[in-house]
Amino acid sequence: MISMKEKNSVKSETNLPLHIADPAPLGLIGLAVAALVLASTDLGFVSSAAKSLMIPWILFFGATAQLIAGTIEFKRNNIFGATVFTTYSMTMYAIALTLCITIFTGVAFSIEHYGFGLIAILIFSLIATIASLMTNKMLFIILLCVDLAVIALIPHYLYDMTAVPAGIFLFLTSVTSFYTAMAILLNNIAGKTILPLGTKIWHP
Repeated sequence: MISMKEKNSVKSETNLPLHIADPAPLGLIGLAVAALVLASTDLGFVSSAAKSLMIPWILFFGATAQLIAGTIEFKRNNIFGATVFTTYSMTMYAIALTLCITIFTGVAFSIEHYGFGLIAILIFSLIATIASLMTNKMLFIILLCVDLAVIALIPHYLYDMTAVPAGIFLFLTSVTSFYTAMAILLNNIAGKTILPLGTKIWHP
């Protein structure tokens, strides 16, 4: 038989707060990998005829890694990381599904729908960029690169303009995301600042 004292002890232990690791490096690496793969096609480094091979990288890194990171950020009560990671993960799922439909099915489609979807993502991204001013400089730079990439992609899909500018900003998104992921990872492990992230720009 378990005594009342022992029951209270068990209850107390199970109510202890969970110590959850920072998921930001995972989410940022997912974004960095997906952005690099997308940029490689837009910049003409690889043939656009092989777009189907982009799907696994977008699906597992860009979508799933960011979804995991965003879900954990909700648990950590980080509304910024949770909202940004999960929204961008859904964007990557949508991109992967769009590629599947356009490549593997004979379903009639209008690519302009994709362009208007990007307009909606741009609106969110601009909101997130404003919020990032209250975090640190590196997150602001990443979101600014994402904004510019999406702005460059919209006329590409709506008016068939070149995707090279979008590829440049996606490449910069990848580079800055890799740096920020490395900085957060090293700084957390060392318990001190090894690589700077910069202080927040906006102090409301």
